[in-house]
Amino acid sequence: MAKAYERIADELRQSIRTGRLKPGDRLPAETKLAEQSGRSLPTVRDALRLLQAEGLIEKVHGRGNFVRRARTLVQRSNSRHQWEKDRAHQPEERRASTGATEHDTGLTVDDLVFRAAYREITADPDIAESLGIAPGTEIVERSYRTRYSAEHAPFSLVTSHLVRAMIAGNPDLLDETNEPWPGGTWNQLSTVGIEIDRIEERVTARPPTAEEAEELDLPPGTAVVVLRKTSFDTEGRAVELSYITLPGDRTELLFTTHLERW
Repeated sequence: MAKAYERIADELRQSIRTGRLKPGDRLPAETKLAEQSGRSLPTVRDALRLLQAEGLIEKVHGRGNFVRRARTLVQRSNSRHQWEKDRAHQPEERRASTGATEHDTGLTVDDLVFRAAYREITADPDIAESLGIAPGTEIVERSYRTRYSAEHAPFSLVTSHLVRAMIAGNPDLLDETNEPWPGGTWNQLSTVGIEIDRIEERVTARPPTAEEAEELDLPPGTAVVVLRKTSFDTEGRAVELSYITLPGDRTELLFTTHLERW
């Protein structure tokens, strides 16, 4: 038998799914819900916490509970890498007209808000091992955030690492003010004679940190998917290491594998 708070949650859930309560609508006050259901405030709050955990509603401090707006879905497929490589040598005007986020979401450049930050650090043992360099080697760490202008949370949290000595031949690659760079990392590396040959991605899932949950605006209980992406050039060198943290409530990973025929 359903518990009292589950019955209250069922009624609200049905109102949301049938459209009686629409995205952005404010739910009745907790006291009003308690009065309508004939239940106590703690019971009503248990029902609301359940709906928050399901990602159906969100609590805005000082304002109340609102039906959560559906967020733009990101479909990230493994075919994107060839698309990015092909794009890297297109004319600049065409490279500037679209990017990987647009490819994954169907949005346009004008729909997006982009932010990049660079800093020069030394490689810790983990990064050094991944890039095949000595610990303490100078690297450029780049952070990227891209969001839909109608939303306040980014699609992902991206941290990229490049060996400084590999890219120093083009000083423009050390300057964050040149972002967004038409053609992205693939074109950036091509300016110093580096061609990407293969991509290795390791995929894991885990609970988010408090900071990640806040920045990605995650419903309670939502996991993040983490891609550890290593790019190798045609000489077999690891030339970029990226960590891409994706929100589990709006990301779909699509893997298509073409098999040889018998």
